[in-house]
Amino acid sequence: MTVSLPRISARVRILLWLLVVMAVALGAVAVTVRSLLQQDVDHRISQLLTQETGEFANFVPQGVDPDTGGRFPTADRLLRIYLQRQYADPDEELLGLTGRPGDRPDVIRQRRDLPPDTALWRDGASLTRIHASPDSFGTLPRPQGEVRWAKVGIGASGDGRPGSFVVAFHPERERAVADKTFWTLLALSGVALLMTTGVGWAVAGRILAPVRIVRATAAELTEQDLTRRIPVEGRDDIAALAETFNAMLDRLERAFAAQRVFVDDAGHELRTPITIVRGHLELMGDDPADREETVRLVTDELDRMSRIVEDLLLLAGAERPDFVRPEPVQLAELTADVFVKVRTLGDREWQLDGVADREVRLDPQRMTQAMVQLAQNAVQHTVPGQRIRIGSRTEAGRARTGQAPPDRDGAGRVELYVADHGPGIPPEDAEVIFERFRRGTSRRGTRTSGAGLGLAIVKAIAEGHHGRVELRRTEGGGATFVLILETDS
Repeated sequence: MTVSLPRISARVRILLWLLVVMAVALGAVAVTVRSLLQQDVDHRISQLLTQETGEFANFVPQGVDPDTGGRFPTADRLLRIYLQRQYADPDEELLGLTGRPGDRPDVIRQRRDLPPDTALWRDGASLTRIHASPDSFGTLPRPQGEVRWAKVGIGASGDGRPGSFVVAFHPERERAVADKTFWTLLALSGVALLMTTGVGWAVAGRILAPVRIVRATAAELTEQDLTRRIPVEGRDDIAALAETFNAMLDRLERAFAAQRVFVDDAGHELRTPITIVRGHLELMGDDPADREETVRLVTDELDRMSRIVEDLLLLAGAERPDFVRPEPVQLAELTADVFVKVRTLGDREWQLDGVADREVRLDPQRMTQAMVQLAQNAVQHTVPGQRIRIGSRTEAGRARTGQAPPDRDGAGRVELYVADHGPGIPPEDAEVIFERFRRGTSRRGTRTSGAGLGLAIVKAIAEGHHGRVELRRTEGGGATFVLILETDS
């Protein structure tokens, strides 16, 4: 059986990582501070022990008995006089020990009020160990508390009893101060973590708010509703994410719109030929001539359906980024090639009107397809013998021939055009003829069997080159279709 673990939100994960890092960092700081304070305590105690024993060691050869004015007769006398002149720190004991090593020594001490349970002078066993120790410094662990000590030995004098000067320091209070500082830091770290939790929760929520909006928007998106967008605020990575998501939604909306248009158009245009084919097949009899005529009509309708599907697929692919594949092309060569190809479309007076000698970046196959489609459209709406002109020009060429005023902003513009001298296009139709399946409210010339997709394909090719197609009146009557391309080449 598979057990699904609860999902942890990004907000909680960010906050947990932040708290873990801060807890480790603050804990490391507290431990480091405590270690440094403990080291400082040990260093200060070592300095104090060294200083006290050094002062006594200097006093031994130089000290003078105030009663006799000479050297001290015994170790006992030396220790008493010296201790009378010293002032010990609160946690420090200055003691004099006399007697043979191994025996319990006699204690000479200053009159100070130390806690009875910690005072070293009351602990005979510990004093015996210190007095008998060959070391000058040491640490004495005791149940009452650790003692750091240092001593200076005094040789036997007139009474034959050796002695020792002992400095004992009780570090518990000093270390307690370090521990208190440590626990204070831990308490402050806990407060800081609590504050960080609140602030981090609020900040993470604010930062991740666009992400939640992205998730909510994505959850609400359907094929029928792609209109929702995410508000973009600021200039950070989250704003960039929102912009990228909105751009993706734009592409999806265009793709679904193109898909819906394709399905609607296909259903609309294919319904009629399918009905015709079905009707003729249902009425087809046994007469061979009737069967032959029915097959001819069905084949013609199937061919028309095939052309419609191919044109619809071409228009559906116009949204793809590789719909056009620009490359450097000599415009004069392209125009001449198009002219040669279109002369076979019909018995018309074909004329190569003008050629622009310039290299531009465009897709030669798509542009040829668009020009051939415009020429085919001109043939369908003219009669034999009428003139159709094919040409290309630059904006500067138009200005020199008087067809247009010079345009400083159009220095990089080129035009390819097909002009006929047929009946022309009424103004009310000029705005709709580039739409799919729209042929205008009136036909010009002879009736054709087209589906009304040719000019829509021309428009898609022009827009694929970041250009446009325009309809203009031909001087003397007729229609001129112009492909306008903006190019930097």
